[in-house]
Amino acid sequence: MKQPTSVIRVLELTEPQRHDVFATAVVEGLSKPRKTLPCQFLYDAHGSALFEQITELPEYYPTRTEIGILREQAAEITASVPDDAVLVEFGSGSSIKTELLLQHLPPTVAYVPIDVSPSALSEARQRLAHRFPKLHVYPITGSFTDSVELPAHFHQRPRVGFFPGSTIGNWTAEDAVCLLASFRGVLNENGRLIVGVDLKKDARTLVRAYNDSAGITAAFNLNLLVRINRELGSAIDISSFRHEVIYDPLRGRIEMHLVSVIEQTVLICGRRFHLRAGESIHTENSYKYTVAEFQDLARQAGWSTGRVWTDDGAQFSIHEMTARSNA
Repeated sequence: MKQPTSVIRVLELTEPQRHDVFATAVVEGLSKPRKTLPCQFLYDAHGSALFEQITELPEYYPTRTEIGILREQAAEITASVPDDAVLVEFGSGSSIKTELLLQHLPPTVAYVPIDVSPSALSEARQRLAHRFPKLHVYPITGSFTDSVELPAHFHQRPRVGFFPGSTIGNWTAEDAVCLLASFRGVLNENGRLIVGVDLKKDARTLVRAYNDSAGITAAFNLNLLVRINRELGSAIDISSFRHEVIYDPLRGRIEMHLVSVIEQTVLICGRRFHLRAGESIHTENSYKYTVAEFQDLARQAGWSTGRVWTDDGAQFSIHEMTARSNA
């Protein structure tokens, strides 16, 4: 039977709709007593390019450490994947890490990358087609936080989810449980999930990873204000803000902030927002876990925990989980 090749679209917003979503989120976030901006809006085209640079910085250990684990353990991680499985990646981006798994999987496995960026999906698909010519790729354009329905011809095939990069750390524990539970719904009974999780470590290492000496992460964070100026017609003085990173040991999380260095009022979408000197806009969290803490989180979401792979320095972990049918 001929395999379908079209991109499956679960969420395709028009440009005006994207503008409205962004504008609403910015106004709502800056209207709070403690001002916030959702971290997903850090990743416009320029922000995504800056993040790619961040992953190559000497201070930013997560990407290279996770890739190192995958290179060493990919054969073991994929050993129990059935020949007819469907590999579903939540937030696939460039699919670079996925290649490390695919090279150990038979060509009969299908790959379903889910990402909000059509260009990232297209580029990844072309690259994978060159390296794995027999691999069937079925991209889904959309957010993995939305309801995702796989193609009907996959319904009877076993499913394996892949969620690398410690992206799970951007959610609070409560929201992370909900997200992991939603993945269980996509992967169905007895589905398997492979998740990358950053581990707790000394505060100095963590802060340096998000506040590099070259200032790339600062530019990444400040680019959110650049985006507000460009897309919402504002005129924020970018130099009146600075990038700040703190580690909260009680919550076990890195926090990124944009701090106003002066008292000022900014005009966005016809609304005025006053900031005191030293007042911050909270832009991102990155929660860190012990292995036991994350396994407890996974069990709350209806998963049975399995093997865990870490690097020699115990900086990063990759977890194997299986959906509980009685959850």
